Amino acid sequence: MARAKKIMGVDIGGTGIKAAIVDVAKGELITERVRLETPQPATPAAVLSTIKKIKKELDWSGPIGCGFPGSIKEGVVHRAPNLDPSWVGYEIVNKFKKSLGCDRLVVGNDADAAGLAELRFGAAKGLSGTVMMVTLGTGIGTALFYNGVLIPNTELGHLEMKGEDAEAFASNSARENNDWSWKKWSKQVDRYLSKLEYYLGVDVFVIGGGVSKKPEKFIPRLEKVASTVVAADMGNLAGIVGAASLAA
Repeated sequence: MARAKKIMGVDIGGTGIKAAIVDVAKGELITERVRLETPQPATPAAVLSTIKKIKKELDWSGPIGCGFPGSIKEGVVHRAPNLDPSWVGYEIVNKFKKSLGCDRLVVGNDADAAGLAELRFGAAKGLSGTVMMVTLGTGIGTALFYNGVLIPNTELGHLEMKGEDAEAFASNSARENNDWSWKKWSKQVDRYLSKLEYYLGVDVFVIGGGVSKKPEKFIPRLEKVASTVVAADMGNLAGIVGAASLAA
């Protein structure tokens, strides 16, 4: 059976749910991006209802890929810290597939999806070895690949630094909340990435999040990290394109 080239990618976030139809051969959106606010409380039924509205707006009846802010194992949610607690234990794949009426639906971690987009179409395209996508935003998201194969559900933003989660020091929100200069914050990022490099033997780091638009502010200041560090280049499209790619 030929693989579908057009897939609906859905990026489920704590504040917004975004989707579009994606040409997964090119990594490009072929419709406008649709965004609706994430319902509060963000229960499974409420989120599913929102996705149905977006699906109807996009007039879509084919396969769907979803990026989810948590851990999915064998189609079941194990962790969803930014959504409602009722997600834990929810059979997301079976219930979404049935309710959305599609033959093929794949759900994966949102950071993994964004990393997959960078690996196939962005800054990490063509790279081999150990590649890690690190998104420095409100928190820290990570996606780990070895020779193009995803090792799913890593949560390395919670790696310990100074007795706390690394997010408390190396996330972009830490920079903003502490009013740190780029120079001071870069030292925290440098320390964090060097730990990941040591533990996992990372060859290339791809840095995502809003800070990826200003790589000159921090990447040249990274002195401890011997690995190559590059800025992600898929931007806000990474989540949607990556989600669709999961289903490809």
